[in-house]
Amino acid sequence: MGGIIMSAVSTTNGTYLANLFNPQVVGDRIEKKLFDYIRFAPLARVYNNLVGRPGSTVTLPYYNSIGAATAVSEGQDIPISQLTESTVSVTISKYAKGVQITDEAVLSAYGDPIGEAVDQIAQSIGQAYDNAMLAAMGTSADANMTTAAAALTADGIASALTLFGEDIDGDKVILVSPAGYETIRKANGWIPGTEVAANLIIRGTVGMIHGCQVVVSNKLIAANASYIVKPGALAIYNKRGILVETDRDIINKSTVITADRHAAVYVLDKSKLIKMPGQASTT
Repeated sequence: MGGIIMSAVSTTNGTYLANLFNPQVVGDRIEKKLFDYIRFAPLARVYNNLVGRPGSTVTLPYYNSIGAATAVSEGQDIPISQLTESTVSVTISKYAKGVQITDEAVLSAYGDPIGEAVDQIAQSIGQAYDNAMLAAMGTSADANMTTAAAALTADGIASALTLFGEDIDGDKVILVSPAGYETIRKANGWIPGTEVAANLIIRGTVGMIHGCQVVVSNKLIAANASYIVKPGALAIYNKRGILVETDRDIINKSTVITADRHAAVYVLDKSKLIKMPGQASTT
């Protein structure tokens, strides 16, 4: 955490910490680390189009699904669907976190409490982005790409994948709850994570089934849903980079550190997202 901590200031009345760190240095550090902590970032396209754009609500584009492929008999024409674009109104959100650190915590602690605070703030904001992406998937999945009939089993996943039609090939991730993972890891065709480690899309991938890299998230327990997602299904539109500010409380000798980032998160291409049921725990 070099470059963050500055020296303590001594007076005749004692020692206290002033200017614990340089906010610009810390902001740059959080900015660089942030996307390492946004776990689902590889599934999203990142844009900076909103920087300097006024308003808290913006209208953004997304692609409509062309629907599932159909069986075509010999001599029949292949159905042609036009790829169309629609718009959605998205609210700019402020993802923020703060922490308060006393002078005593810094002076007497082992390690680097300031650096730890900075790291945890980056993690916290990254988790907020992940929550926003899951919420967007839950509310914006196309009706043509949602299957309630296919259970979260190996056969159910194979059936759901047909909704991609001719685009069934390519990189795919299936996001499941721990209970969902418990079910599919016992299925025929399961490939453990050690055998797909060289081609991971998302860190923490635990295995693969039917060409889908499996990622487990506790965030899906309450949602009772699973998602098969292709990279590019989601979008992150940044409006402002990380802003770090500090406030000194001279009464209790502590410093408050806050950081925030403004962005819009939504489903960009619904044809790359399939929603499936979650898996209730059997225990």
